Amino acid sequence: MGLPTFFVRLAGCNLRCRWCDTIYAQKPLQKWHSLEEIFRLWEQYGRLPYIQITGGEPLLQEEVYDLINLFLRERATVLLETNGSLNLKRVPPQVIKIMDLKTPSSGMERFMDYSNLAYLGCKDQIKFVIADRTDYEWAKEQIFKYYLYVYTQVLLSPAYGKLEPRELATWVLKDRLRVRFQIQLHKILWGDRPGV
Repeated sequence: MGLPTFFVRLAGCNLRCRWCDTIYAQKPLQKWHSLEEIFRLWEQYGRLPYIQITGGEPLLQEEVYDLINLFLRERATVLLETNGSLNLKRVPPQVIKIMDLKTPSSGMERFMDYSNLAYLGCKDQIKFVIADRTDYEWAKEQIFKYYLYVYTQVLLSPAYGKLEPRELATWVLKDRLRVRFQIQLHKILWGDRPGV
């Protein structure tokens, strides 16, 4: 967070989280961009060293692997944000994976593919979006059950508009959790405008 990053948001998602803040990205769009067009946009914006591919759920699109490899060949640092329901086996190991573990308030926790934990390492991240105290306690249970903080980075993020960031930060500090507190910086800077 805070580093100049070129975002590629792919449309289409196989989950329907109750508090989704990118509903516009759930369904496929009518407008398509070729890999070459995306690459030219990246060049136009100064070939930023960080590229974050997000969604929707980017792994639903077969072409995402070609897109990842295109940017890796250019020696860019590629980050892939995924909802955690699809297998990560085909994602190149040099990609920084940011994988959600969906909390109870999302209504989607039963769709998580826990075999993905085997594909995460110290450069990767597991993200819990927390909407209430039940989510927080559930996240703590998962963190300790799977020893997540031992081999990967753990992020806790308040669900936008559902939980005050200060409240979550207070819980984390009180429990002395070995996690990173994360807020959606783009929401603070630009609000709810899609495409920014």
